[in-house]
Amino acid sequence: MNIIRACEVDRDIKDEMSIIFVDGFYVWLHYFSKDKAKLYKTFAHMFNTEVFYTVIVDGNIAAISACTQNNIPSVKLKYREFRKHLGLFMGSIAYVILKKEFEKKKYPFQMRENMAAIEFVATSVNYRGKGLATELLKSILDANSYDEYVLEVADTNTNAIKLYEKLGFKEFLRIPQKHSEKSGVNNLVYMKYVRNKGVEAERFDLRAAKKV
Repeated sequence: MNIIRACEVDRDIKDEMSIIFVDGFYVWLHYFSKDKAKLYKTFAHMFNTEVFYTVIVDGNIAAISACTQNNIPSVKLKYREFRKHLGLFMGSIAYVILKKEFEKKKYPFQMRENMAAIEFVATSVNYRGKGLATELLKSILDANSYDEYVLEVADTNTNAIKLYEKLGFKEFLRIPQKHSEKSGVNNLVYMKYVRNKGVEAERFDLRAAKKV
């Protein structure tokens, strides 16, 4: 097993990353097409390989995740690719919705200067259950020096939440979702990993002082 940035892999891996991405997030993406082959092609162009990390097993891309600051998008969507693979009508709808959600994402809290976001954590269906996501996130946390890391996860994704908790992430915000009966997601859960506990304690003291 080898964990490196996507830009350091000695071949173009965006097609492989797209398969993992679509399979991992199909519960949301199937609204735009139930044809996974079309979705694989639609999203293959978008990955910013400078901020994505990959797990390589036996030469195969086995897991992916991005680690980025708020001003550096982890993906860059192209309208022509959506229109080409999903058609004019659905491609336009998917592009508008996902560009806002993925590329121009605004978190419901302030992203501070030395805070990074963990995004698009997904494991290939061929390598699930082997702890690769855990090792990938550990490597990301070790390779970067941010004070805080945040991530978003659906409340129904209990396996992922347990994984994040084992790594030291703690829930700090929960946002109810509209149309939960259709999406199957009741809340989006935001979790935080704090590297420097002293920094967090200092902020807590300052907030307490302001209240007084």
